[in-house]
Formats: sequence, C-alpha cells, structure tokens
Amino acid sequence: MKIGVVALQGAVTEHLTALSELGAEAIPVKEANQLRELDGLVLPGGESTAIRRLMDAAQLREHLQLFSREKPVFGTCAGLILLAKEVIAEEAHIGTMNVVVERNSFGRQIDSFITDVTVQERKIPAVFIRAPHIQSVGNNVEVLATVGDRIVLARDGHLLGCAFHPELTEDRYIFELFLEMVKKSASARLASHENVL
Repeated sequence: MKIGVVALQGAVTEHLTALSELGAEAIPVKEANQLRELDGLVLPGGESTAIRRLMDAAQLREHLQLFSREKPVFGTCAGLILLAKEVIAEEAHIGTMNVVVERNSFGRQIDSFITDVTVQERKIPAVFIRAPHIQSVGNNVEVLATVGDRIVLARDGHLLGCAFHPELTEDRYIFELFLEMVKKSASARLASHENVL
C-alpha cells in the first residue's frame, strides 16, 4: 500500500515512521501530481492555519477535496480540522468529513495532556496538544472514542478523524485501523473496476 503524508508542516516524520513500521510504503506529499499513485493519505497534526496557507500556496486544496471523496484520508489534530465539513468560528477548508469541529477545545499548549481512550474495547494512550474535538457528527458517522462527553475519534465512511496525536506514542492501533480502511477501499475499487470490464 502506498500512503501519502502531506508534508507541508507538522508531525510529518512521525507519521511516516508509524506507517512504515506497519509495512506501508509511506511517501511525503508536497505536490498534487503525487496523489495519483496513492491508496490513502494522512493529514498530520501541526498548526491548521499554517497548513491551510501552505496548501493553498501549493494549489493542493481542490486536489485534496477530490482525493478525499474517492480514497481514504486520515486527519490527526490539525488534519481533522482541515477535513471537517464545518469548523466553529472558521471557514471549512477541505470540508469532506461530515463533522463539526471546535478548535483548541482542550486549552492551550500548556494544557497538553496524555490519557487513555477506549477504541473498539481497546485502551490506547492518547496525546492531546492544543487539541480540537468533534462537537457533532452527521448521519452514518461512527463515533469511535470520547473523552468525557467530547468526541475525539470518528469515522465517516473512508474518512477517519482523530483529535489527538497517535503518532507520538508507540501504540499503532489507530494506524492499523486506517490501513484496514485503505485495504477495504482498494478492494472495493478493484471489484467495481472488474465489474465495469
């Protein structure tokens, strides 16, 4: 599997490492023409406003919107904000995941913390750094994890949004979930292509 990591700003290396450890071919992405060869894509954490500006400067926005309508995308922290259909008090950017997100809802950098979250009956460590949360989800969006009453992980079909930083721990369960989504999506596309033939 070829998985791209948008490499404009943020925790790019950590995501590339996590994906490589699980056997994926992890590719840093800076240009739109690189998207054609990918089976899935990660939008890493960082500073969402800075990433948005860099995406626009690289003329990536429309290409990412098209990609995310067809193939799996995993947004972590700032990546979740970019994927969300609606962001409180801010214009949506890629806007293809049917969730409403609130930025910095767990406080400032000084308020960062680590806690365990339960995902499909498995406890995993979660690092929250100026984290957003998902305020509400649309129809058919599956809530996968919460902290208190705040949604921090959700799946919308082939889109996965995560408020915390799974790349900053040694637990790879969230990345395994995403790679399973990529495999299923690739199989479905192949079957559809064969049916057309």
